[in-house]
Amino acid sequence: MTNLNLPLLKNALSVANLRQEAINSNIANINTENYKVNQVEFESLLRKSARGGSSRDLTEISPLVSKRTNTVVKENGNNVDLDMEMVNLAENALYYQALITQLNGQYSRLKTIIGS
Repeated sequence: MTNLNLPLLKNALSVANLRQEAINSNIANINTENYKVNQVEFESLLRKSARGGSSRDLTEISPLVSKRTNTVVKENGNNVDLDMEMVNLAENALYYQALITQLNGQYSRLKTIIGS
């Protein structure tokens, strides 16, 4: 019996950490000339792979980190929007907490199965 939940949750937690680092970098570079926002794509890749019936193991899906280059917020070419980054920060925190809740549920079920 193979349980993919734990490896998927582990991967998703790593992505949440990577996204946190990207958001932190974006905020730290709010005044850096020509800085372009880092963004992390993962959930859409996971959905696409799951929907496509891909034989690729879902636990092997890797996030894509890219720069958002199609927007300019400031005259100096910087496209960091602090309000958007704060929304992304809050969203990522909620995502992380949801993953931790699911992970705790998985461990609780395993503990019940083991009988401790």
